[in-house]
Amino acid sequence: MNEAMPVHLPPVKPESPGVAALARSAQAAPGHFDELRAAATGSGKLTEVWRQFFSTLENDTAIDMDQRAANLARQVRDNGITYNVYADENGPQRPWSLDLFPLIVDPASWQRIEAGVLQRMRLLERVMADVYGPQTLLHDGLLPPALVHAHPGYLRAMHGVEPVGGRYLHIAAFDLARGPDGNWWLEAQRSQAPSGLGYLLENRLAILAQFPQAFQILGVQRLASTYRALMDSLKAMSPAGPDAHLALLTPGPYNETYFEHAYLARYLGLTLVEGSDLLVRDECLFLKTLKGLVPVHGLLKRVDDEYLDPLELRSDSTLGVPGLLQAIRAGNVLVANAPGSAFLESPALLGFLPALSRHLLGEQLSLPALPTWWCGERSAMEEALPRLAECAIKPTYPGSLDHGSFETVLGGKLNARALDEWAGRIVRQAEEHTVQGYTPLSQMPTWQASGAGDPAEAGRLLARSVMLRVFVVSDGVQGWRVLPGGLARVASAGQEITSMQRGGSSADVWALTRGEVDHHTLLAPHMTPESLMQRKRLITSRAAENLFWLGRYTERAENAIRLARLTLECLHGEEQSSAPLLTWLSQMAVANTLVLPGVPSALQAPRVFERSLIDSLGSSTGATSVGYYLRALKMVGSSVRERLSQEHWRIIIRCEEELFERCATQRRRADFSALQALQILKDTSDHMAAITGAQTDRMTRDDGWRLLSIGRHIERLAFLSSALMRGINTGSLQTDDGFDAMVELFDSAITFHAQFQQSRDMAALVDLLVIDRDNPRSISWIAHTLRGRLARLAGSDPNRLCALSFKVPDPGTWDLAQLCDEAPDLVTPAQTLGDTSDAGEPSLQYVLLKDVLYQCTEASFVVSDDISATYFTHSGLANQSLGAG
Repeated sequence: MNEAMPVHLPPVKPESPGVAALARSAQAAPGHFDELRAAATGSGKLTEVWRQFFSTLENDTAIDMDQRAANLARQVRDNGITYNVYADENGPQRPWSLDLFPLIVDPASWQRIEAGVLQRMRLLERVMADVYGPQTLLHDGLLPPALVHAHPGYLRAMHGVEPVGGRYLHIAAFDLARGPDGNWWLEAQRSQAPSGLGYLLENRLAILAQFPQAFQILGVQRLASTYRALMDSLKAMSPAGPDAHLALLTPGPYNETYFEHAYLARYLGLTLVEGSDLLVRDECLFLKTLKGLVPVHGLLKRVDDEYLDPLELRSDSTLGVPGLLQAIRAGNVLVANAPGSAFLESPALLGFLPALSRHLLGEQLSLPALPTWWCGERSAMEEALPRLAECAIKPTYPGSLDHGSFETVLGGKLNARALDEWAGRIVRQAEEHTVQGYTPLSQMPTWQASGAGDPAEAGRLLARSVMLRVFVVSDGVQGWRVLPGGLARVASAGQEITSMQRGGSSADVWALTRGEVDHHTLLAPHMTPESLMQRKRLITSRAAENLFWLGRYTERAENAIRLARLTLECLHGEEQSSAPLLTWLSQMAVANTLVLPGVPSALQAPRVFERSLIDSLGSSTGATSVGYYLRALKMVGSSVRERLSQEHWRIIIRCEEELFERCATQRRRADFSALQALQILKDTSDHMAAITGAQTDRMTRDDGWRLLSIGRHIERLAFLSSALMRGINTGSLQTDDGFDAMVELFDSAITFHAQFQQSRDMAALVDLLVIDRDNPRSISWIAHTLRGRLARLAGSDPNRLCALSFKVPDPGTWDLAQLCDEAPDLVTPAQTLGDTSDAGEPSLQYVLLKDVLYQCTEASFVVSDDISATYFTHSGLANQSLGAG
């Protein structure tokens, strides 16, 4: 009787719940407004807008949402979006945190927000005009002088100065909280250099890609026309009008929001500049470029006011421009916002704005602020002290070095003893403390992906506290307009303070409209010849120097990788006993700092030498090996981030991070072998091939690119010339193994063996590695290309060289027969300089060849110094400017 074979079926996986069902089960915490239901916790169904949003996901399960979250995280990482809490060259950049779901604001709520912040913007402009003008608000007692004159953000140097274009505030941000009753409350305002305009753009693009159908159905208002209005307004108000040259002033790549500065400059078509890129001459602002001085008519600043001008403000500032305030006073440059607006950011000011609105505008404020008490007024302090347990305690002068500053403290998180201590501090230093009412923040849905956070909450919608930042920007003579959307900051689990430094995240904001969606773009309808000329990218001297060093560090990293691989392969190959080869490798390793000078050579102690070389690969200190150069490449690349494609920047980050991570892992295991090191070097070499490919084929070949290319060729010329000279001096080239190693170091093995088969003839080697103009690794090709690039950079006519080009040896004068002559009649001191054989006596072999190699090596150093003096430090800049008239 035949028995049936048992059938083993795979276990049935439980069906993943649908997203809509998960949304219906998600609840805000008690006491918080529920954004999903537009009601207090625990009551009502989903609002119509959220119901429509989730209807587009009715077929999606938790698994699908996990995939969307993974795609979103990958997009953020691939786009290189970062937020550096404390930028550290030795630490990885922190990826920007973005939640999957947007914060949706219905049309009625948005209209109230829009009207409220526009009214407050008009009020703040009037306050600025009075404080830097007649100061009647101070004289009449409507505004305490301590909140103005004692505030470090008030700039006495700007009193009485009429801003260019007649407007003080071009951009302001308002932080809004939604209370349990569903009403929006103002919590803070930012006027000095508000951040977020770039991040919210990236948020919009990323979330739109995840939910395109919902975006179309809900009628989400677009952003581009508001940015267009801002740019048109800044140009119209600037001294040069519509064809004005505008720039974005950034503190530099170490700033926590530098990514945003670079992204915003690229999006708006602004020149990204640091203070060192600018100078003031004859009360006008100029940009230092490769071609001379170019006028700048407007600055969108992301540098705090106190650092803007070391002549009149902080003398220790390296972020500003000496003489900038005088250029502003002369009316020759527009700065957005006008310097001196930082005092508006004091939380204490919020308590006085209702009365100021009635006095200046004749209106009640439609958007209320949270109740605020400045303790510098005795009556306000006495009213605030009993409320500490239910309020937030804030510094009146946040970030001030002259006044006591501290992090905001929630009274509800303090015990009785701590409350008493804070009460005592407030009594003793009343003016430095402001007490603000606290309201539980509304909570929006966020997605907790599987494998992230608490496993019990994985694959679920979680409600988390959120605060909304809304931006108001200049709109020409019409006043201002509100950016339809904003930046939502989401608190981390269990937190009430929405802070990126404390592990919070962000969310896109969808402002819905009942009317027609605005489909305008930033593309200009027509271009004038003047604006077309301006569109040609200006290359600042700083950016030029960084591009130059980007090329140099790229080449140094490639050279170090190739030399380290070759060394390890030779130490474990058949040529382990070749004394000339090991001597050459040791000299090259020390000369290129793959090992420190005190390390025994590969001939004396091969294992010690090998261990030292391997240990230095993933180190950024001591021996400047592969890891050092990759980190330097990343840091200099971050300074010109706006000029690199996303793919280019992404591969730089990945290359550096993977090398350090893999080397650290092997060191922790205490089994970092040569075989493992070779695999790491091979993979890193693959990354470098992608980086050099991006530099060669995906960058516009302007003067910035030419400097990058020149930097690479300078390094290549010096490295390969010195390598070949040392190969001759050590006698390594007289051995088969040394001969092959040299061809391999020049990355020319395939070509050599295709042309000369197994020949070890010196003439063949010199022909391919020195003379051949078709080999991009030959000394001749490098020198010829370098001469041409230098001439093009200098603006020489076609087929004509510049003075700097002639400092590079002319390969057209090299003769193969003479270079291969082993014993010429004439020997000069320069031809034997540094030329020592194993016996310690000067070697007279190939003296003319070594003279050429010596000249090439020296030329690389001379050209490098001359480029710096000519294009970066501008030694002869005094009488050269472009368009100054």
